[in-house]
Amino acid sequence: MKNNNKVNHSNLSKSEIIEDMPLACSDELTAVEFFEAQRWGNKPVCVHCGSARVYKMTDAATGNRNKRFLWRCRECKNQYTVRIGTVYEETRLGLRHWCYAFWRAATSKKGVAALEIMRHCQISYKSALFLMNRIRFAMAPSANDSKLTGIVECDETYIGGKPRLGDGKTHKRGRGTSKTPVFAAVERNGKIRRRVVADVTGETLQNAIKEEVDIQARIITDDYAAYKGIGFPYAGGHDSICHSTREYARGDVHTNTVESSFAVVKRGIVGIYHNVSREYLHRYLWQFDFIWNHRTLNDGERIVKALQSAEGKRLMYKQPKSRVIERHV
Repeated sequence: MKNNNKVNHSNLSKSEIIEDMPLACSDELTAVEFFEAQRWGNKPVCVHCGSARVYKMTDAATGNRNKRFLWRCRECKNQYTVRIGTVYEETRLGLRHWCYAFWRAATSKKGVAALEIMRHCQISYKSALFLMNRIRFAMAPSANDSKLTGIVECDETYIGGKPRLGDGKTHKRGRGTSKTPVFAAVERNGKIRRRVVADVTGETLQNAIKEEVDIQARIITDDYAAYKGIGFPYAGGHDSICHSTREYARGDVHTNTVESSFAVVKRGIVGIYHNVSREYLHRYLWQFDFIWNHRTLNDGERIVKALQSAEGKRLMYKQPKSRVIERHV
């Protein structure tokens, strides 16, 4: 039978996408056509050779689309689907589940738990983790992204660690704990870059700043000793705010932006994920950074941006040790 609820997704505005997401999350054909429209628009092309001389394969008996939603290229004769060359390639999960997970991941400020995806999509927890890890990888920054410029606030924090003790005492906070150190650099009114670092020594933090911040920028940090001497190569120099003397703002010198960004991450970890291992923390940071960097978009636009960022990326597992290999293709 033909789908009577068919929607022409290529003609939808970004705001209308939200209205039609529920159908795409419940019907496989609609989900497939939704993904195809966001990837190719009205001009589908072969993912192997780039030719536009392609056609949808249909069932000879019914005339409906092939059960695997295949396309075929008249130039190279290869068959393919919209999954090829994306984070959801070679998975048996229906695209309606991917559609729902992309929707939640791109619109939930503090994240969405795999257990919630498991319950809503009625899939296994293992499948939900598989799905969410690949969506976070799709949200990872590109190697071609430009460095941060303008006024850039830099700071470090600690995430995770041991829970509070039952007798009311707490484990040591800050440096020297079992927590995972995280560095962040954020443009004023611009983008953010966060990364897991090995430690918070001067060499580590200053190397991180050099990798993320443009030489024309102005650096602002707190008075932590590791940041001393960082201003020399930067055109705007280096200003610091003296938190040790309860100074929190001096004109435009403050680190309030970067500190507030950490607050969102920590509330997400505590309230949604509860615990994230050091091994996978960087992927969660990619998701939080993606939401931050596209915060001015509405939900529909952010979903489209997430879907488009999934192209050209694969998250592979190397056998037999199951060590994760991340690569861009």
